[in-house]
Amino acid sequence: MTGPDYHKYCIAAVIPCYRVEREIQAVLQAVPEYINYVIVVDDASPDSTADLVTAAATRDDRITLIRHPSNQGVGGALVTGFRTALGLGAQIVVKIDGDGQMDLDRLPELLKPLVEGRADYSKGNRFRDFKSLQKMPLIRRIGNMGLGFLAKAATGYWNMFDPTNGFIAIRAEVLAQLPLVKIDRTYYFETSMLANLYLIGAVVKDVPMPARYQGEVSNLLVYRILFEFPPKLIATLLRRLVLKNFIYDFSMASIYLLTGLPLLVFGLTFGIYKWIHYASLGIPAPTGTVMLPTLSVLLGIQLLLSAIEIDLRSVPREPLSNSL
Repeated sequence: MTGPDYHKYCIAAVIPCYRVEREIQAVLQAVPEYINYVIVVDDASPDSTADLVTAAATRDDRITLIRHPSNQGVGGALVTGFRTALGLGAQIVVKIDGDGQMDLDRLPELLKPLVEGRADYSKGNRFRDFKSLQKMPLIRRIGNMGLGFLAKAATGYWNMFDPTNGFIAIRAEVLAQLPLVKIDRTYYFETSMLANLYLIGAVVKDVPMPARYQGEVSNLLVYRILFEFPPKLIATLLRRLVLKNFIYDFSMASIYLLTGLPLLVFGLTFGIYKWIHYASLGIPAPTGTVMLPTLSVLLGIQLLLSAIEIDLRSVPREPLSNSL
């Protein structure tokens, strides 16, 4: 069975670049011919990346170079490319890394669910290919597995994995609905994208896709995983819960949260206080004093588990966009 003819669609590729002078030429040469626009965003790279892209643009008129006067982060470069792609009238926008990690022969696998109207946003998932997973540097494997679970809770997409995978594609009409000013400018931008996609009800498709590691140094540093990402994930989770359950909608999950969380906090606070109080007196606490926080904690946990169950079943399943 043959796949869609991608020459029929207007597809733009956005390539954010920073210190990729060794890889960028090969990446540009590998961009498939059915890609109409190749938007390279040089994020104030101090090396010769921009010069190499300029030279490549003389041979390939699809290439457009945008240069940031100061570094805005990979998310900032991506947002610049997104806005340019929308202005060019692209129907689908693809993000490609400039360091050659992505196998562009796999690009049709990202595009197909978007063209057929089965998804609004597709992304690579390196954790479905166990052979390639063994080649992934250990620090990346550990970091991505931990971030994967936390990102599920923060974004609401419990059915996806590998949140830091940057090989993504999105339908332009869905991209236009996103508040691009709120997309994170750092390496957290992939999770930030997912969080905003969830709030508009976009369907995300995970596509098994091996990454290629060629000895480059990871920019996803340990300190980002341990110190920078957790506060952002917590903020993303809280924002999603408030907007979804109390601003955009009010459901049984909202009631469970409103009752379960106060009960849990009360039970823990009251129980700890009374435990310290009676321990200092050297006498056992009365049965009623023990039962009250115990029941509050148990009931609070049960209500929160019910809210989580509803959240697990609330992953968007109906695409916002139709087939092209």
